[in-house]
Amino acid sequence: MADNIPTCLWLGKSGTQYSYYVLQLPVFFHPNQPGNYIYTRLNDQNKWTPIFIGQGQLSEWVGPNHPQATCITIKGATHVHVHSTALEEDRAAEVKDLLAMYTNSCTPNGCN
Repeated sequence: MADNIPTCLWLGKSGTQYSYYVLQLPVFFHPNQPGNYIYTRLNDQNKWTPIFIGQGQLSEWVGPNHPQATCITIKGATHVHVHSTALEEDRAAEVKDLLAMYTNSCTPNGCN
């Protein structure tokens, strides 16, 4: 991704920090771009609030075809934070770490 795209650090329960690119919705990706993503919005304190945390092929999971697209829209997602991660094992571990930290991304507040 380009250097001029803003980034955001997300902290996992383990203490690991993950750097994500911040993209305004809607956004589309080319096939064969595996990575992690966080649908998010800004809260009243101007802080990012995660709505859904996931991983997979970004072209399949970021956009209107996401299985939780209706929930993500209702919960007010305005942006998606993404970064590429090649290995599914690494992506899944990161999602687990982030979900343990951001339980508000799970129902009823979020869509996980």
